Amino acid sequence: MIWARPLSRSDSTAALWNRSGLTPEGVGLVRSGLESHALVTGLTEDSRELLAELVGAAWAGGSGDAAVIRYSRLSVENWFSRLGLSELGVALSRLLLTEHPPARTTVGGQRLEWGQRTRIMGIVNVTPDSFSDGGALPDAAAAIAHGLSLLDSGADVLDVGGESTRPGAAAVSEDEELRRVIPVIEGLRAKKSEALVSIDTRKPSVALAAVKAGAQLINDVSGLREDAMLDVIASTGACACAMHMLGTPETMQQGPRYEDVGSEILDALELALRRAESRGIARDRLWVDPGIGFGKSAEHNLFLLRRAGDLRLLGAPVLIGVSRKAFLGTLLGGKSPAERVGASAAAVAALAAEGGVDVVRVHDVAQTRDALAVGDAIRLARDGGARFAT
Repeated sequence: MIWARPLSRSDSTAALWNRSGLTPEGVGLVRSGLESHALVTGLTEDSRELLAELVGAAWAGGSGDAAVIRYSRLSVENWFSRLGLSELGVALSRLLLTEHPPARTTVGGQRLEWGQRTRIMGIVNVTPDSFSDGGALPDAAAAIAHGLSLLDSGADVLDVGGESTRPGAAAVSEDEELRRVIPVIEGLRAKKSEALVSIDTRKPSVALAAVKAGAQLINDVSGLREDAMLDVIASTGACACAMHMLGTPETMQQGPRYEDVGSEILDALELALRRAESRGIARDRLWVDPGIGFGKSAEHNLFLLRRAGDLRLLGAPVLIGVSRKAFLGTLLGGKSPAERVGASAAAVAALAAEGGVDVVRVHDVAQTRDALAVGDAIRLARDGGARFAT
């Protein structure tokens, strides 16, 4: 697929410039930050020639499947008017999606506005073997009480999961997963009928039973790969989140490799969204998640967090989960999951300040709420004095 991704001064890597064929003068211009630049990838020989002709003097350099162009809102609108809904035209037009959050969506009858604050998905793991809190909630009553506590602490939605997807985890049977999650979902909705509840599952049958029990969102870590899962979403009217995962939990961390981790994840998520749309599921019922830690090295994870804003190109709310994950422990010198709360909060605050995420999935809701209060406030700050008035 063709993607046009905004470049910033921090993207000045030799490998990038070698790929795009940018001249030293062009590199200097990008680094100056004086103009907006985009990296266009996935080009064929024909589409590269078309792009060069289209943008004219805005062409900064190109080589192979990649090019760097200068752009503005006006130029993008002009290019799209000429190209229409061609692959290149759509790719260029999506540059404008990175400038603002997605349109409001409705989940469980509640309208969610994006952009004013980053929302919190609290984790309710009903599993004996999750990487961080496996076995902490031994029965439905404990899980329900924990979920209600997370809501009281500021969670906007609860994500109930009955199958661990930690690296190396084995699948559990459908019956066992149902036994774990259905009483919890029913109990949460009985105690707090207005609660938004998500079911974290790869199994269409579990998703269907969970929606019937009261869940309004299906969080599918396998990326909506199964037609049966799409049928469940279409027939129930539930919302869903498509996550990127390389392989399966059993294999995903066995030396994950990418040529371009950003574009490959965009490709996979865009295909998932298109498959859903082809089954009658509107894109405004779908969220996306890059799958931090799911078939990615620590460096892949960090790069994806730095480039989280690229996910805006998909035009869907962005969910990201970094809570207590192993790459944070590596950054902290090997600290255990329970010791990664501060690092998790720092990560979500940074994401909120940059504006590249709409929902964060976390274990520690109270600490996250405080971190997001700071991150969101930084992003929304407007008063820079009279000269900066808007």
